[in-house]
Amino acid sequence: MAARTPRIEWLEQTGSTNAEARERALAGEGGPLWIAARQQTSGRGRRGRPWKSLHGNLFASGLYAIDRPPAQAAQLSFVAALAVAAVCDAALGDAGRTRLKWPNDVLVDGRKVAGILLESGSAATGGLWLAIGIGINLSAAPVDVERPAISLAEAGASLEREAALPMLAEAFERAFQQWMRSGFGGVRDQWLLRAHGLGQRCVVRLEHETLDGVFGDLGPDGALRLDLASGGHRYISAGEVFFPAAG
Repeated sequence: MAARTPRIEWLEQTGSTNAEARERALAGEGGPLWIAARQQTSGRGRRGRPWKSLHGNLFASGLYAIDRPPAQAAQLSFVAALAVAAVCDAALGDAGRTRLKWPNDVLVDGRKVAGILLESGSAATGGLWLAIGIGINLSAAPVDVERPAISLAEAGASLEREAALPMLAEAFERAFQQWMRSGFGGVRDQWLLRAHGLGQRCVVRLEHETLDGVFGDLGPDGALRLDLASGGHRYISAGEVFFPAAG
């Protein structure tokens, strides 16, 4: 596929940039388009949790249309994580401080700096529309005891959202094109180089059970391979992962 420059649109206010992207998709928009808001009043995270849209942070959604099955399209959350990491690297000037936590969190110095929410549906012209919602804590971070957060400003970087968005859109487009050409393998390899907690004990909360094991690998489809004490493995496609503090 030829290189493209995604379009960018800023809104003064919206409830949710993902909801805005969905409305555009249902009206026939296929992208690539990035929609950002200076104020977001009803941001959402995974599992329906509210996303605290603090002033000065980036709230944006990429709208793409692809002709791939939903299981493959879900891999684009890893593409998005790599794109966010590229933005953090550029802002911090140090790639070693940014790590990726399964399934879709980005960490700086071990604390959450960004979250990703991927939503999709059937496109009017066939295939799927995808809304890749991304929130990056540029200037402020929410207080969360269970999931400690950080902003890039707190980490020592200065990056305005108007500058961050084109950086994000271009980084996502590069990784997206790689995924379209070569599949998930290369994205998986790059993600694993930054994987938070790889080889460490973790607790995985599923809807009806909680598992304890070691984060052993990332499956060929993006599932987390949990190595159990019994010697067996479980592949986790959706769940909450926590890494207990040592000691």
